[in-house]
Amino acid sequence: MRLLSRWTSLVVVLVALLLGGCGGMKYTVDDGRKVNETLLGNLRALGHGERALRPAIVRSAALKDPDCSHQWELPFSVATSYEWEEDDRVAWVRALQVDERLTVVAAAPDIGLAPGDKIVEIKGYKKNDANKMLAELAELRDDGEPFPIRTAAGKTVTIKPLQVCRGYARLAPPVTPGYQDFHWLMSIHPLEIFGPQITPDEALWMVLWTQGLSEEGGARMKTYHYSKEIVSTLFEIASLATGLNAAAQAAKVAANQAAQAAAAAAAKSASEAVAKQALQEAARKLAEQAAQDYVQKIGEEVVKSVGRQAGNVLRDTFMARMGMAVSSLSWVATTAFDDADRWAYDRIGKLGGDPLAGATLHQKLLDQNRISNVFVLDEERLAKFVNLARQTQREEMLAAVLKGASLEAFTLKLSDLPSASDEIGGMALASDSEEIKPPSGLGQTGLIDAMLRMPLESGDE
Repeated sequence: MRLLSRWTSLVVVLVALLLGGCGGMKYTVDDGRKVNETLLGNLRALGHGERALRPAIVRSAALKDPDCSHQWELPFSVATSYEWEEDDRVAWVRALQVDERLTVVAAAPDIGLAPGDKIVEIKGYKKNDANKMLAELAELRDDGEPFPIRTAAGKTVTIKPLQVCRGYARLAPPVTPGYQDFHWLMSIHPLEIFGPQITPDEALWMVLWTQGLSEEGGARMKTYHYSKEIVSTLFEIASLATGLNAAAQAAKVAANQAAQAAAAAAAKSASEAVAKQALQEAARKLAEQAAQDYVQKIGEEVVKSVGRQAGNVLRDTFMARMGMAVSSLSWVATTAFDDADRWAYDRIGKLGGDPLAGATLHQKLLDQNRISNVFVLDEERLAKFVNLARQTQREEMLAAVLKGASLEAFTLKLSDLPSASDEIGGMALASDSEEIKPPSGLGQTGLIDAMLRMPLESGDE
């Protein structure tokens, strides 16, 4: 009888083990199958970019700038292939060791995590759904308090969120590698930036520049965003008009109507002072659009003076290069690009970085004709960069970075030029390779809008 009881117990244990094994989730492995080579290349570029940026983000936390708004950041980044197609999940494993679980893609040194680590528990929270795990991670990040995570290897690591200046630096998803967009909480940069090898200081420049865009351009981006219901249609009409003169004339009409709308709104509700200010600012920005014809004429004289001494000058502004490939909020952001250059230049040295990192990154990308991004400087921004270098006695070093070009060519006084973009035009980026299907669940709305569904900002507005 006792023997039968022992045998029964053994059977129960074996059945439980078998059921447990059958119920366990299977994770994707690289079985050597053929995968989408375009996606594979994009994933590797994403990994290269994350490994460059994450230490720079951690480095930026040492700035402790009391004058900027703040966000909480993590010293590592994660990804998951959850909800991707089977073949594409194999590509994730092959490129970045990422499977359906939250997987570390990049980590700052000495935090106890490495690329490929699988996160299976976050402060006691465990779910097979990686999206729920990601949301939990975001909430704990924004709490700002240390919390433990456990990896699939059984290692427990305590993570301490970092307080940084507002403006997350994020990368385009591998399904749309050329995507970029700008918001006062976050900027998304295209993967082409990481074609050349990026130095730690150049990565730090990217992070600080993104924070500077938020700090210097955040107010006008918010103004446009919150007044968009009244003026967005007018703004779109002005921007889509064909030809420079047509756009300028349409912008003038739009600006006048926007100003009238602002006055009407204020008269209707005098107590809504914030709304009034927002509308007036939006109208002013629209009026700047009308000055494009002047900018073009003066720009032609700038071109004659600057010349093409060493192939280091790009005539087209960011908006002329990208046009309708970015959102209207990003158009507003372009008016603060040179302010972001100065913000990064003034602060990178405080962190032990090279203030000319922005110039080396510019030249490196320009050499490889990777110009569909904000880090390749057009003539106006380059001229202002030269003035920064001259003010800090770095003009000879900058000349060397720009392949020996004479800096005298860039001493033109451009302060009288409007800050609006030179030209609205260009074509959206198109895929020239294999089609990549995004995972289910990624909507058709803007990527930043989707990402902002997670908690992002803390501290001051």
